[in-house]
Order: sequence, then structure tokens, then C-alpha cells
Amino acid sequence: MEDTLKTVEPPAPTAPAKGIQVTDNALKKIRSAMVKENVSPEQGGLRLGVQGGGCSGLSYNIRFDTQPRDRDRVFQYGDVRVFVDPKSFIYLHGLTLDYQETLMQQGFVFVNPNSTKSCGCGSSFS
Repeated sequence: MEDTLKTVEPPAPTAPAKGIQVTDNALKKIRSAMVKENVSPEQGGLRLGVQGGGCSGLSYNIRFDTQPRDRDRVFQYGDVRVFVDPKSFIYLHGLTLDYQETLMQQGFVFVNPNSTKSCGCGSSFS
């Protein structure tokens, strides 16, 4: 029997998925808030959305939900789930959700590559 070495080519790199990214800081804050709000991680999760209004035309909507809806995209980050409805996903694909605490303010930060203009409040964009 002759042993032969085979060269295995690594898979070709693929483009990053255009989903929703959540930083570790945001995940920590979401987990602690879910406990405070009594939201079950097995069924519930964080709902991200977009609605008309705000200083720049559209505003971000963030809240907890007890379960995903039929057509939601569900993103899983360990024990944290994020729900996004199909219309909001058009504006949110590629978004990174972060949480920052500074001496001046604390809160979620939306880093959205689809945004062409935003306002000073950080929760409105176009």
C-alpha cells in the first residue's frame, strides 16, 4: 500500500453575509435588559425595525418581542435572537448594532452602511 499526500484547496472566500452584526458590548446589554424585562431567550428576542419619521426621514425602532413573526428574519448570536421584518431589512442589511458608554451618554449605536444622511440624535437617518 502506498501512502499518498493529497493537497486540499481551501474553499474560496465568500463575501460577508449582508445580515445584521451585533457587537459583544451590545450583546451584554441586550442580555441584561432581557433579564430585567423578563423576556425568555428561548422564545423572545430583540426586534430591530425602521419606521417613517424622525429628523432625517426614517428612524430606528428597537424593542423586545416575545416571539418572531411569520416573515421575520431571525439572527442568532449565542443565546440572543434579533428579529427584523422584511421591509425594515431593506434598510438594515449590513447594519452593526453597538452599545457605547461614555461620560456624556450611553446607548445603542447604529452603524448603517445604507444611511446616506443622519442627524445628531443618532436614531434617525435617510
